[in-house]
Amino acid sequence: MRTIDWILRILAAVILLQTLYFKFTGAPESIYIFETLGMEPIGRYGSGIAELISAILLLVPRTVVLGALGGALVMLGAIASHLGPLGIEVQADGGLLFGLACTVLGCCMVLLRWRWSQLKTFLPGQSNQ
Repeated sequence: MRTIDWILRILAAVILLQTLYFKFTGAPESIYIFETLGMEPIGRYGSGIAELISAILLLVPRTVVLGALGGALVMLGAIASHLGPLGIEVQADGGLLFGLACTVLGCCMVLLRWRWSQLKTFLPGQSNQ
């Protein structure tokens, strides 16, 4: 179980970190995505920073819950964008970005489920038991 946990954390973090280069260097595909969403450049930089923080938190054992929560929220936004104005396939990528977002979301959701007792402490009305 511990090995699978690390595989999920590393997989999600690597995908999140891999896309940062394109967001922070202003790659044409990233600019196209955020122009389509009406969020260029602030959305591109903001999502990049959120992904960087989530990836780092995923790799630190004490902060996995925060990283998985952040990663899941960012990916829900990405998936909603793909199901809305962007479409599943962006600039003939064959749905790769959508698939990567779904993969990260899946990893983060499993990590959150495995840490449900830790996650509950962040929910309103829950005590630190």
